[in-house]
Amino acid sequence: MRSAARLFSVQALYQMEMSDQTVDAVIREFETHRFGEVFEDYAMAEGDLETFRALMEGAVNDQARIDQMTDRALVAKWPIGRIDPTLRALFRAAGAELIAGETPPKVVIVEFVDVARAFFPDGKEPKFVNAVLDHMAREARPEAF
Repeated sequence: MRSAARLFSVQALYQMEMSDQTVDAVIREFETHRFGEVFEDYAMAEGDLETFRALMEGAVNDQARIDQMTDRALVAKWPIGRIDPTLRALFRAAGAELIAGETPPKVVIVEFVDVARAFFPDGKEPKFVNAVLDHMAREARPEAF
């Protein structure tokens, strides 16, 4: 359920950026309509609400710090504003979890690389995400390495 919450947080942060909705509105929408949503031949997972809320609030409250960490991890010619909005949302959600410090950094990295694979199953993005998150984790939690 925590893995599903991570995936949902990336989707919700992406939605916030694309629609200018508030964090509270997006959280309500996801909790009410997305968690456990059933389609004709597919049911969405139930996400862990506590993890989802913490990632969302952390990503919004610490966005400037997270974006700065992400910028430092990216190549100079590719600031965070130029990367794919899905990746930007992913880095913000992962950054929130890294800053919170409750989950070991290596677990955060593995989990969000899996999220990247869900969004980009045939691309190079998961390797890119791994490298950027490794750099971010070392900055956010150097004592863990």
